[in-house]
Amino acid sequence: MLITSPMQLGIYLRDVRRTQGRNQTKAGDIVGLKQTTVSKLERDPASSSIESLMRLLSSLDLELHIQDKAVSRQEAKLREPDDW
Repeated sequence: MLITSPMQLGIYLRDVRRTQGRNQTKAGDIVGLKQTTVSKLERDPASSSIESLMRLLSSLDLELHIQDKAVSRQEAKLREPDDW
C-alpha cells in the first residue's frame, strides 16, 4: 500500500488492527506499548516516535518498505496495459 501522508498511515494502522480483531491495548501489549501510545500513533503519527511506529508495525505483522519514487513510477508504467 502506498502511504503519502501521516493521516493515511494512522488510518491504515487502525484499520489493520481492527481487521485483526485487536483493541489498542492488546496490540500495544504484544510489543510493550501503552494503549495511549497506540492511540496517538493512529490519531497523529507525525508526532510519534519512529521506535513506537516500528513496534506497532511488528505487533500488527506489518513491514516498512521505502522505495525511490522514480522506481515506483517506472513500475507503474510497466503495469499499464499495452496500447491496442
